Formats: sequence, C-alpha cells, structure tokens
Amino acid sequence: MASLGVLALWGGILMAAWRYPSEYDWRYMTISRLLSPERNPAGHLWGTGSIVLCGFCGLWWTLGLVRRCSRMGAQRPGGLRAMQIGYLGMACASALPQWLQRIPKGHEMLALFAWSSLLLGMMYLTFQTTERAVPRRTGSGVGSPRFYAAVLVGTAVLPILLAGSALAYVYFVLPQLPWVNLSWRSRGIPVILSFAFWQWISLLVLSVYMVMLSLTIPAIYRHASPDQEAAARPA
Repeated sequence: MASLGVLALWGGILMAAWRYPSEYDWRYMTISRLLSPERNPAGHLWGTGSIVLCGFCGLWWTLGLVRRCSRMGAQRPGGLRAMQIGYLGMACASALPQWLQRIPKGHEMLALFAWSSLLLGMMYLTFQTTERAVPRRTGSGVGSPRFYAAVLVGTAVLPILLAGSALAYVYFVLPQLPWVNLSWRSRGIPVILSFAFWQWISLLVLSVYMVMLSLTIPAIYRHASPDQEAAARPA
C-alpha cells in the first residue's frame, strides 16, 4: 500500500505538471505551483488528489503493519505513530484547503506539521530497520549496524538541509531576488541555490526510502529482535 501511494503521488504530480498552462521547469518552480487552482486550473486536482491518496495509502500501511506485528507477537517498529500523524495531516492539508484558509496560515502550519511528523517517523523507522537488517558485529565503529543506519538517515536528510541552506543564503545574501521562479533561469542563478530544485530532490529521495521500507519491513520485523530472543533464552 505504501508503494502504491508513492506511485499514485508521482503519477498525479507528473499529470499536474503536464497540464500546467505554461512551461514548467521543476528546477526553478516549486511543487505548490502545481497544486494551486489559480496557477494550474486544469491540473491542480491531479496533484492534490494524488497527495490525498498517498496519505491514506501510507496510513493504511502503517495501521496494517501494527496489526500484523501484534498478531504475530513481533516487535512493533518505532516511528509508526509519527508517520500515521504525518500521513493523516498530509491528506487533510490537501483535501481541506478551503476550510484551512479560514485559519490564518492554517494550510501552511498543517502542511509543515505533517511533513515534520512524516520525516521524523520515517527516519526513525529507517534507523531501526537498518540496525535489524545489518548483521551484528563486535565494536561500534565503521561496519556496525548503527554506522550504516546513521549513513542512510544522513543521506535522506541531506537534501532537506541543503534546501534550508539555499533558502537562508538567498534570504541573507541575495535579498533582492524574488521568490524562486523562471526568472532565476534567465538571470543565470545557479540551480543549487534554488529551493525548488532541492524540494524536488528531497521528495524523490524520501519516495525511494518509503518504497524500500515498505518492501523490506514485513520480512525484517517478522520475528522478535535479537535482544528479545536473547532475553527469552533460559539462563
């Protein structure tokens, strides 16, 4: 279900980009432009609908994983509650835009809260899953499960940090620039300073991570953890 949600998300977003009334350059144009009824009247429903579908697919997947672990007596993965909140908030932020507009900055606050919850839950889940998947060895340096888990989490978070860094650089060093748009391209502004570029890269990276988690977690969490098995052995 989680992989299906990711597929629906990208299918809807690409359809929204295809129906955009003018040129759409993802390097200099944010995702929000595709979801705006004013800027994309013919394609915004494809984008918002795909986000809602992705949110409910992800929520269904996390709830099913909790039920499966409880039924099998296996350890429940950490981070699922935060992901459930994030997926639900993501769906609501897209499905209720008119209602949220009655609250000052309501849509932005809910979207930020949903994004943060989903990101934190996914990174925690990635860390725990990698720890369980990598064979345990003695020591705590390079080659240990924690090392590989930290590398994977850092790789996923890096594009988000770069997006924030680019935003801060433009705000403090190039305050005369307007919000990122196609005029940046004609001015020759490097793409690495574009928040839109890093936003798309972050979405791609997190989508890949979500698909990997959905395909590997059922097998990895099928049994009790090694620590639980050791504790259950008679002395």
